[in-house]
Amino acid sequence: MIDSIGNGLFLPLGLIFFTKITDVPLVLIGVLLSVANVMQLPIPVFAGALADRYGARPLVVLAQVLQALGYFAAGLVTGPVGILVSAVLTALGVRFFWSSIFTLIADYVDGRPAGRSKDYWYGWTNMARTAGLGIGGVLTGIALANPQTGDHVFRMIAFGAAACFTAAAVTIALVVRAPRAGRVEAAATRGYRDLLRDRPYLGLVLVNAVFALSSMMLALALPALVLIHLDAQAWLISALLVGNTIVVSVVTAPVVLWLRPFRRTRIVATAGALWAGWALLLAVLRPGQLAWAVPVLIAATVLYTAATVIHAPVSMGLAAAAAPVQTRGRYLAIFQYSFTIAEIVGPGFFTTLFAMRHGLPWVALAVLNGLAVVAVLALERRLPTAAIRDE
Repeated sequence: MIDSIGNGLFLPLGLIFFTKITDVPLVLIGVLLSVANVMQLPIPVFAGALADRYGARPLVVLAQVLQALGYFAAGLVTGPVGILVSAVLTALGVRFFWSSIFTLIADYVDGRPAGRSKDYWYGWTNMARTAGLGIGGVLTGIALANPQTGDHVFRMIAFGAAACFTAAAVTIALVVRAPRAGRVEAAATRGYRDLLRDRPYLGLVLVNAVFALSSMMLALALPALVLIHLDAQAWLISALLVGNTIVVSVVTAPVVLWLRPFRRTRIVATAGALWAGWALLLAVLRPGQLAWAVPVLIAATVLYTAATVIHAPVSMGLAAAAAPVQTRGRYLAIFQYSFTIAEIVGPGFFTTLFAMRHGLPWVALAVLNGLAVVAVLALERRLPTAAIRDE
């Protein structure tokens, strides 16, 4: 949660942050951030091997430290070089974090066999992350409430984010213990060659890229849908996003516990069907009809939220259970490429189709989710039997 508060502090600012504290042109800022994001692409490959060999906890601590340094550097930025340095540090830290945190949680759960399952802890992780992002976003909103806010406030927000990541690094380093009994020797004799031969798992990664694309589309595309297509007020966007945040941060873990008797693959497929329904509802919206567009938006967001609640923890539980324990670090790191693919494809996917016809991206997303549901059910027969259910 501390980590996510740090992210939440910075999340509402985006590109605006560097335009407020420097004179660097917006186009150049975008190019620098893109370069930083490209540099993080190889990280999961290295992070997975390191997690198998040395454990995931040092990598998570390293990720927090890199992000702390990145945000601290952001608070000191004056020109293009500073922007690039801070963006690279932050991007590397983010990718190391997501490439190792789920392995750390899985190792932690394995060390407590009488405790809750991985899915349950992944559910709590999702709740904490969502709540932290919300808290950080609110704090930034309060800090920027004054229209005359100077650049020193933006710099203090960056330093606040750096402090959060520093606190998270210290907490993980001092408190968390996650034994890896019997993994080091086996990991040394195995590599990515085994993973590349595991076609069902690679299929799971590709299918999850569709679900990852769906999960990011609410925050990415909702503003354009509401403001441009429906010509509605901005408060509607905030109301829908806040409602989604509250529900996800409150109910995820209890829902995962309730779903435990069901097959993980069927739960993930249900999430895809819910996302398909959400996309189809958005596809039928038309401008100038807010009286019925608002109820449809609320109903659609309920479907989206339900899909998010069940997909995030259960898909990670499925990915962790389908991975050999000796090389789980590599497997879960590669699984994160499904989210990387979505991050790269998502903006272009939406903007290109939205420019052609406003309802087109939603129809395409519904079709992709329908195909992904079929693919998950087909993979069910080829994934390890022990991975299908949360035992």
